[in-house]
Amino acid sequence: ISNMYHSASYACVEEIRGVVVAVITRIDRNKSLFAEAVGAVSPGEGGQRLLDELDQTILHFHAVAVQLRDRHSGRQTLDVNDEYDVQDLMHALLRLHFDDVRPEEWVPSYAGAASRTDFLLPQIDTVVEIKKTRQGLNAKSVGEQLIIDIARYKRHPQCRRLLCFVYDPEGRI
Repeated sequence: ISNMYHSASYACVEEIRGVVVAVITRIDRNKSLFAEAVGAVSPGEGGQRLLDELDQTILHFHAVAVQLRDRHSGRQTLDVNDEYDVQDLMHALLRLHFDDVRPEEWVPSYAGAASRTDFLLPQIDTVVEIKKTRQGLNAKSVGEQLIIDIARYKRHPQCRRLLCFVYDPEGRI
């Protein structure tokens, strides 16, 4: 409850609902979290395979974006011009490897502001945050945004990993 009337707003209720659902899912999928932990957390064989596929998706993203421009007979296609285009293409690519890709998952508020992740991959407890460079969004600005994002995602119950993908096809940074 953080509005001027000290009552639950729709956004506040949605934020709480998102956190509760994420906690329940994490508990159901990771019952071993309540056992006494010894050593580093390992993703397991299946989790490591998914992490490797996520790495490959990121590494080949630009090649896919370029290939989509070259269509037979000059047909229309997806041009990756802004961050929403990057998100749309990334969402499609993530669906190749992940059964559960959750766009815009609520994140607990940080410094009085709530936000949403770009993608949550609950199979590997990973949040994917996407940025696309543009005029006026330089390295310093991207860095500042990512610092804020990192602080926010630390509070998300299903974020054990944060992958920040900065798409910079023009080589601005």
